[in-house]
Amino acid sequence: MRPVAAGIVCPPYAASGKPPSVYPQPLIHDAAGIAAMRRAGAVAAEVLEAAIRAVTPGMTTDALDAAVHAACMAAGAYPSPLNYAGFPKSVCTSLNEVVCHGIPETDGVIRRGDLVKVDVSVYVGGVHGDTCRTVIAGGADAAAADPAGVALIAATRRALAAAIAACGPGMPVSVVGAAIAPVLAAAGYTTVREFAGHGIGTAFHTHPVVLHVPNADATILRPGMTFTIEPMVVEGATPGVAMWPDGWTVVTLDGSRVAQFEHTLLVTEHGIDILTPHPPDDDLFAPKPAAVPS
Repeated sequence: MRPVAAGIVCPPYAASGKPPSVYPQPLIHDAAGIAAMRRAGAVAAEVLEAAIRAVTPGMTTDALDAAVHAACMAAGAYPSPLNYAGFPKSVCTSLNEVVCHGIPETDGVIRRGDLVKVDVSVYVGGVHGDTCRTVIAGGADAAAADPAGVALIAATRRALAAAIAACGPGMPVSVVGAAIAPVLAAAGYTTVREFAGHGIGTAFHTHPVVLHVPNADATILRPGMTFTIEPMVVEGATPGVAMWPDGWTVVTLDGSRVAQFEHTLLVTEHGIDILTPHPPDDDLFAPKPAAVPS
């Protein structure tokens, strides 16, 4: 585990590795809490952007962890994964068939063409921000050689956007899964059922549980709630998963690749605010559309 700089405020589990119990009900933030969540989301987005720009074929996932840790320290934030239930690193780096919670390794080399999922979470101002993106290592040329990977990434982004658009004050949490399902079905993909989005705030993971598949959860989204949506979309037809002996790394059973995008979201009186905005040209490592002849 990388050392945390003096002066960084740490979450309760930083020393013990034991997260506090989740709230029995979704947390409703007051004005100060909302302001803190906006700041945490902005910091998470900035750290993720720095991490994505650092992704280079030939580097190790441990080097990517070092970059994320340094960016967190520079921002005055604690990397939320660090010692959360004993997780040993500051970011989750999940390549190709790794669904989520990949542990950065000194011998885990990123290769040209790898689908790299970078899941950044930060703790700052007493609350957490959480966000994830998937890119193809090696730039536009590598992406151009992998149209299937580009299509998977694009469908995952569409699924997240559809889910966010379906949410709003007074809507049940179940709208998330209902919105994602037709997007993925049309593209011929499936989503992992074993992992879900979650409430987030002073606790890293809390209620509500936000399923990415059709469900009947009647929990109502209320102004002041913050939560994540983070579909993990599988390239193959069978979304079965298994966990490695390290107790963290989750992989697809058939070796199918997975893409993931995630935002931390705030329910307002009028709709949904994205607290972890990605850049407008979100797909840095995908080829640009061909120009349309005039």
